Amino acid sequence: MSCLKRIVAGCALWLLPALAHAAPPNILFIVSEDNGPEMGCYGTPIATPHLDGLAKQGTLFRNAYVPQAGCSQSRAAFLTGLYPHQNGQIGLATWKYAMYAKTTPNIVTTLQQAGYRTGIIGKLHVNPKDAFPFDFKAIGTSNFSRQGMAKYFEQARLFMNNSKRPFYLQVNFPDAHRPFLKQVDGVPTKPLTGADVAALPFMGIDHPELRQQTADYYNCMMRLDTYIGRLLQVLAASGKAKNTVVVYIGDHGADVMRGKRTSYEGGVRIPMIIRWPGASVGQRRAELVSTLDLFPTFCEIAGARTPKALVGRSLKPILHGQTPEWRRYLFTEFHVHSNHNPWPQRTVRDERFKLIHNPVVTKAGEVNPGYDFTMGKKFFAAEEAELMAKASVQVRAAYALMKKPPPFELYDLQTDPYELQNLADNPAHAETRARLITEMRRWQKETNDPLIDPAIARRLFQLIQNAGTAERKPLDYKAFMKR
Repeated sequence: MSCLKRIVAGCALWLLPALAHAAPPNILFIVSEDNGPEMGCYGTPIATPHLDGLAKQGTLFRNAYVPQAGCSQSRAAFLTGLYPHQNGQIGLATWKYAMYAKTTPNIVTTLQQAGYRTGIIGKLHVNPKDAFPFDFKAIGTSNFSRQGMAKYFEQARLFMNNSKRPFYLQVNFPDAHRPFLKQVDGVPTKPLTGADVAALPFMGIDHPELRQQTADYYNCMMRLDTYIGRLLQVLAASGKAKNTVVVYIGDHGADVMRGKRTSYEGGVRIPMIIRWPGASVGQRRAELVSTLDLFPTFCEIAGARTPKALVGRSLKPILHGQTPEWRRYLFTEFHVHSNHNPWPQRTVRDERFKLIHNPVVTKAGEVNPGYDFTMGKKFFAAEEAELMAKASVQVRAAYALMKKPPPFELYDLQTDPYELQNLADNPAHAETRARLITEMRRWQKETNDPLIDPAIARRLFQLIQNAGTAERKPLDYKAFMKR
């Protein structure tokens, strides 16, 4: 062996132990509030250059979903990798709904066991709080007034710079939660007005007041983009960006009609963008993915042991440009938000069609309390009749169905992306309906969903209604499940 070859071989042997013990990537997990994929890179005509840039540097998921369109329910789901009916957080933490047990495996404890330093900036909003023993906590309030936003970046800088071990940092921004603040600390510099935009298309109604609400929602989204840009600058300044996986999601859709607190696309479909150094860039993937896939993905990033109970799949192969055999069906659900709006639902979608099941419907004309809750919250001054007067016949019919749903709703998302034409009783789609019902039942059995029995769904609905709304006394779901 020549002298040069001996030197190269010796260097390789010397490097092997170092490579074997190289620190796994850090994880920066960014979560925004109450927004769907309304940003430039998803096709909305507003300026979101930092999110657009992040998408170009990584992978944008076109069909990403949360398991339930509620803040606590969504967060508990991605933190535990389980559906709400599995972990128990079926309603808002502020209404004292909680997970079954604090011993449920979660991202925080799993990554800590793998040697990660864990931190959270912004609200947790899941009960019990002590199930998530973050090493670092800051700004634990909802902060819907958007006060002191500079503190988010100061705390992120402090955490990143003081983390000697690999870190997991979850930053929860308050935008775009209501109130839709037009401007905060001069951001955005040029707010939009109702004259600049059309109302969010999935609402189906282009009323002047809804256009102004949409404009201010977009202002929240542009401000969120600015904040994400600042956070990424903090990461870059730490010198750790090259070894940090950045994940961005919204926790569920916008708080508008046919959005948050529903099982429609405006509620459960979210943005998901992931930048993994060394992985593929500029991807726009169409696979059906869920925030339940994040826990197993984080485990693979960290080299951590993945809990057996997780129902999601690691996104690593997709992020690295592979085309693995993927799920054909994706499932979401709804139970309750606050006690004002119990309405159990189960949904399944495939590449094209989506089925919504309303198991509590036992007679025609039963009103979904969530409809009156949203329409009566006085988010807008216009009366419901005035709003409906601006709607087409098809849209009015869709709202009437939303108010008094049938047992099953079926939508062709390819031709009807805003879910305005129910095909459930159309003979031409009977085979599709039957197939999706079969898949939904299979999933319910696999995940031990008690609401596979409509009588149990009905009892849950009635018990929550009986719990009332005068005080924040939720149904004891854990005790209910033991019956």
